Amino acid sequence: MKLKILFLEEFGRAFVPERIRPHLRKYLLKAGITEVPYKFFGALFYVSLIVTYLIYFYLVYPLLQAKEINMLFFLLITFAVWFMIQIGISAFFILAIYSYLDVVIYNRTKKIEDVLDSFLSFVSENLKGGMSLDKALWEAIKPEFGVLSKEIQITSKKVATGEDVEEALREFTLKYDSPMTRRAFDLIIEGAKGGGEMATLIDKVVDNIIETKLLKQDIVATNMTYVIFISFIVIIIAPALFALSHQLLLILQSLSGKMGVLTASAVDLPLSFESLSIKIDDFVLFSRVAVGVVAVCSSMIVSEITTGSIKGGLKYIPIYLVTAIFSYTFLSIFLKNIFGGLFF
Repeated sequence: MKLKILFLEEFGRAFVPERIRPHLRKYLLKAGITEVPYKFFGALFYVSLIVTYLIYFYLVYPLLQAKEINMLFFLLITFAVWFMIQIGISAFFILAIYSYLDVVIYNRTKKIEDVLDSFLSFVSENLKGGMSLDKALWEAIKPEFGVLSKEIQITSKKVATGEDVEEALREFTLKYDSPMTRRAFDLIIEGAKGGGEMATLIDKVVDNIIETKLLKQDIVATNMTYVIFISFIVIIIAPALFALSHQLLLILQSLSGKMGVLTASAVDLPLSFESLSIKIDDFVLFSRVAVGVVAVCSSMIVSEITTGSIKGGLKYIPIYLVTAIFSYTFLSIFLKNIFGGLFF
């Protein structure tokens, strides 16, 4: 009842153009979402409206109120600023949802590739038992195959309703960006059209998939040295350099203060020490941001090396980020305790 009062679904549909809906539905199906969540989109509209209201009245409105401007100009600025804030927040939500769904689709694709050889082995055994291709695919569906089982179920249902098995399989392969899956089923489709020995063909496809996976594992093992080197720089070297720079600033600040006292006591010195223009707190903030940026970028590089895609290693980002920041904080305290008795 509350949802009807808020018109969540109506607002959700209003902000999704008619010509985009079919493409949106296809994209959501890749992520395993069968229905377009119009109510969720409507709820996001209300959230963006609330956030826009808070930003305007707590940040923008006090600035406008402090300036003496006429009412018409005030209304024009209010409309323009409100519109830009609303668009910016909406764009942020769209980008966040797209990024999340893109990662979900990637993970589903990897799950399909991980069990593809095992699934095709079952299909081959079923074909050797005298089953037709569509029947062999249906009987090979097992719960342990997860996403692949659900996709083959959809494909089998299409075949049961009269669609050609080759066309149904081709629709499945085009659904995911997986060269391995596409090549495997393209060979099966061509073999079915040519009337060849399907079981033998599928066995060769399975051998090729296993060989490809082993080759990828060898590549990752070969590049593991680079992963270790990058990790060492992120976790130890970069935080240590920033921590040393922090201590150098503290030492210079201490010496500057002492020299200021000597200068005030009318002692002539050949050197002139002035107060530091860099604030310690600002440098600490800069150091943490810099260490964090290095950690995030390095985790993406490691992800690209180990999985072949940045999306496959997003789990590394919080690990590298937290470890690098902790290392910087620990080394700063450790070095301060070492140099503290000498210079402070």
